[in-house]
Amino acid sequence: MKKLLFIIGTIFITSCKSIINKHTEVQNGTSNPTSFVVKSAVLSKGKLIRIARFPSRKITPRPVDVWLPATYSKDKKYAVLYMHDGQMLFDSTTTWNKQEWNVDEWATRLVDEKQVKDFIVVAIHNIPQMRWQDLFPEKAIGYISKDKSTLQKSISGKPVTIKDFNGDKYLEFMVEELKPLIDKTYAVHTDRENTFVMGSSMGGLMSMYAISEYPNVFGAAACLSTHWVGALPIENNPYPESIFKYMEHNLPKAGSHKLYFDYGNKTLDQHYPQYAPRVNRILKSKGYTETDSKNLFFEGTDHSENSWNQRLDQPLVFLLSN
Repeated sequence: MKKLLFIIGTIFITSCKSIINKHTEVQNGTSNPTSFVVKSAVLSKGKLIRIARFPSRKITPRPVDVWLPATYSKDKKYAVLYMHDGQMLFDSTTTWNKQEWNVDEWATRLVDEKQVKDFIVVAIHNIPQMRWQDLFPEKAIGYISKDKSTLQKSISGKPVTIKDFNGDKYLEFMVEELKPLIDKTYAVHTDRENTFVMGSSMGGLMSMYAISEYPNVFGAAACLSTHWVGALPIENNPYPESIFKYMEHNLPKAGSHKLYFDYGNKTLDQHYPQYAPRVNRILKSKGYTETDSKNLFFEGTDHSENSWNQRLDQPLVFLLSN
């Protein structure tokens, strides 16, 4: 039980700590926020560029990282993968649990092996105190039939109300503020077919939400260990049903998108297998087949960056294959 409670806590308690020693400041134009190369980042390959406090009128400003491959050149075009929980993706020496996704290792390897197209990664850091509110699919609340004036306690254990949710604003930040800057600053494709979104746990929910709310912006979404329980896993939980009803009404139909889901069965992931049949039915009802959707089970895997980094090649190849 102690271990499970510890894992539950990791859904939202992630540190914004990033040790930056010497750095080189880079101006991306007079109207752009200042960015710098994180020279202290421990990477396998490539370069990490950070905007330490991305200005936003939509959400609380936070760091945003851009990972560029070692072979990055302005003479070619790259796809863009947007990822949540950005401080957990590249450098385990700076993360709260000393784990990471190994994004730079996998991206470099898969591109070198020509299993995926050339791409860059845009990593949005979370703010631990408001991560749950930022990443919950806000419109799913409308599908809860019970009184919504005071909702079930959030991941943090504190009561929440409708006004506490920031998911819609978080997406507006991504689409209206962040993506335009990335499109202007870097040598990237800007179309839907080359714009992807990925996350785990609450980030998995938000990735599903992103492609549902902005199907003309995102061509594919990867949702690892998607937190279908929505909040704390308790009896009579209203969140899973509300999320699935939202998906039934809003998930894009098959034909122009790819959807990847997965789950394990240890620690917090033990609560997810029961929902796999429902996810499969929704995908089928939308016309998806194994060609353009996945809902994979990884036996014995838990709810951690170590588990996600061991299978990261699966969603990357599925989303970004040549």
